[in-house]
Amino acid sequence: MTHDDGTAVEYVRFQSPHRNSRGHFTGVFGLVNTLARQGRLTGEQESFRRAGNRWYDDAYADPSTVDPTVYDDAVNPGAMAWFKPTAAHLIDRVPGYLAILAAHGVDCRMIRSADPGRIVYEDDVQIVVVPHP
Repeated sequence: MTHDDGTAVEYVRFQSPHRNSRGHFTGVFGLVNTLARQGRLTGEQESFRRAGNRWYDDAYADPSTVDPTVYDDAVNPGAMAWFKPTAAHLIDRVPGYLAILAAHGVDCRMIRSADPGRIVYEDDVQIVVVPHP
């Protein structure tokens, strides 16, 4: 995808630099939600996570509610969501999640790509792709 001036659009993703047990790179929200499920968050961190997740749920669509197969590994193996660069209002809230991960020693990196994979879902703020082999 390109901008009107011909420059490449760079999508943005925050993810673990390490593959999980399924061979995928867990995203920032999955990493924080895992800490919560493990009971590792402080009360303040849990309050932030709940409020932040609610805000994100209200701010943009969950692709799996639009297309239930979008994250189905048999249909779209390794599918992962990326922010569009125009979604600054969503990206601007990620540092709070990154701070929680840092406090627990969990690595998370921001990556950018003009071509992260085959797009299987798209809306005004995000794409979901099956990564290139």
